[in-house]
Amino acid sequence: MNLINYFIQNKEQIITLLIEHINLTIISVCIAILIAIPLGILISYKKKLSKPILSVANIVQAIPSMALLGFLIPFLGIGKLPAIVTVIMYSLLPIIKNTYTGLESINPNTLEAAKGIGLTKFQILVKVQIPLALPVIMAGVRISAVTAVGLMTMAAFIGAGGLGYLVFSGIRTVNNSQILAGAIPACLLALVVDFIVASIEKLVTPKNMQKNTNTKSKKHTKTIIGISAAVVIIALIASSITGGVKKDKSITIGGKDFTEQSILTNLAAYMIEENTDISVKKKTDLGGTQVIFSALNTGEVDMYLEYMGTAYSDILKNPPINNMDKVYNTVKSDLKEKHDLQVLSPMKFNNTYALAVTKETANKYNLETISDFAKVSKDFKSGTTFEFLNRDDGLLGLKKEYNFDLKDEVALDSSPRYVALKNGDVDVIDAFTTDGLIKKFDLKILKDDKQFFPPYYVTPVVKSDVLDKYPEIEPVLKDLGEVLTDEIMMELNYKVDELHMDPNTVAKDFLVEQKLIKE
Repeated sequence: MNLINYFIQNKEQIITLLIEHINLTIISVCIAILIAIPLGILISYKKKLSKPILSVANIVQAIPSMALLGFLIPFLGIGKLPAIVTVIMYSLLPIIKNTYTGLESINPNTLEAAKGIGLTKFQILVKVQIPLALPVIMAGVRISAVTAVGLMTMAAFIGAGGLGYLVFSGIRTVNNSQILAGAIPACLLALVVDFIVASIEKLVTPKNMQKNTNTKSKKHTKTIIGISAAVVIIALIASSITGGVKKDKSITIGGKDFTEQSILTNLAAYMIEENTDISVKKKTDLGGTQVIFSALNTGEVDMYLEYMGTAYSDILKNPPINNMDKVYNTVKSDLKEKHDLQVLSPMKFNNTYALAVTKETANKYNLETISDFAKVSKDFKSGTTFEFLNRDDGLLGLKKEYNFDLKDEVALDSSPRYVALKNGDVDVIDAFTTDGLIKKFDLKILKDDKQFFPPYYVTPVVKSDVLDKYPEIEPVLKDLGEVLTDEIMMELNYKVDELHMDPNTVAKDFLVEQKLIKE
């Protein structure tokens, strides 16, 4: 029932993301076909090239998709381009192999007969080899097309849109209805793509190679293909129309891939749009710090909201300290000097790191502080985010400061670590002090009694040329920062994580309630 309600309430968003997913998939597969079929033909004529070309295609296929995507981000930035390039690279192997196999499996006597009647090599290729190999080639295209639908869900990780946005958001907020709202349409789309390509495969198969030739069936297949083509064209036109309307004054705000960042991005966007004449484009769920910072430096986003401790330690590579003034002043001066970025006034809330355990565990071991935890840590298995596990202001530095070791350490990103803690799969996790999931799962936060964790007050980071062009955004964002406290931020996160409210709605309702924007 919850799933049906979610579909009804969010049908417009689901349809928009589905259209994006279709567009990205079609572009990727079509480009892959244009590259792979000529390569398959080439290696069928130049046998010496077959091993190196197929080896490269096999190596690409063996690389984990997220690793390949992460490798491409520094070169191609974020958004649609790296997602499309990644899917193209994964789509090449089946088409190249099947093109090569299809051409090689043609009876040599057939080719000799074609030569005998005076056809040139090019004529033999176009009139004999490709038509006979086409069913096998289409089988490769079919595999690539279906695989591309699934792979394209990762496009949401770098702000390219598609149905993966719902999947990632649902995982982050432990919202099964949202996960299924992305997964079910993606699954159905894969089945539809498989059926359409299978129909084309059947249509291009020569009559003498078909087991059952039926005129009605062929007409039916042609009708299906025609309707599908029309739907695709309409989707492409709709996407270009909706994506092509821009105001003269506009900025793009980015956000990382967790609940609070999504809320903050929407809060900042509403404040700017409602209090200035600037239009805002939002790019949420852009992975971790390095992904979004790279996007800022390449100009794909104009600003985002960063945590001071993260900027100080993770971006500027300074050892973590807890001196608020020094952290802020260093971040402000170094980002300006090294990256030409402006750091605005920090907001009131401090979403610093913390260690969290269940209340049952805290009672069992009498845990109040991290020092208490350090005495019994060898019995504990930790589940922390990838960033926390590998950062000096995370687990690495924390173990040195408090002099403890753990029984085992595993990386669990986003909300799954909360579920793992509640289920007993891990014994301690990293948390942010304003996480709504702390309230949802009723966890115990261990006091950082040695004050190891740096201050993590949020501050807007803006490209200098953008702030020079639109100085009016600075006072607007300062007004926003004045009303966001630790308690308020946790409550807003809780509404998304536990009540499964949309971050956009949560942000707008809060600003209206605070009378910062009009209803």
